[in-house]
Amino acid sequence: MSLILSLLLLQAAPHAMPGEDAVDPYVPSAAHAGATPVTGDGMARAFHGQEGIQRVVDGMVVRAYADPIISEIFVGHDKVRLSRTLFEQFCYLLNAGCSYSGRDMASAHKDLGVQRKDMNRLVELLQEAMREEKIDFQAQNRFLSKLAPMHHDVVKQ
Repeated sequence: MSLILSLLLLQAAPHAMPGEDAVDPYVPSAAHAGATPVTGDGMARAFHGQEGIQRVVDGMVVRAYADPIISEIFVGHDKVRLSRTLFEQFCYLLNAGCSYSGRDMASAHKDLGVQRKDMNRLVELLQEAMREEKIDFQAQNRFLSKLAPMHHDVVKQ
């Protein structure tokens, strides 16, 4: 493949990894993760490192897509990209050695119509996934306290 063709393909699918849908261009920034990472490595260890974080994300995403209450929010959305960017965000916030390459929370959730009850349900599903991974209750709460302020950018109704 020629260099020019490669560059054109990259422009056609900015910030999309193999298996993901193309998204509109944006400038990646750690600030888009919605919060600053915790300090130290205690939370990363509490979540069993990147592998544990991935299991928590996978568990939450599977539950969300199957959930009778909120699954319709996810219909037609790129599950592969969602899983990747959630993993990056969680891993970054837990100081487990990742960078976040996703969009900012307001842009990522624009026009989804997420209501407070939907967000509450998603938190319940995250808690289920964390319990399944045997994340200590204190670590769960500390992580949820990192995520909680983002609801202003996510909930629109």
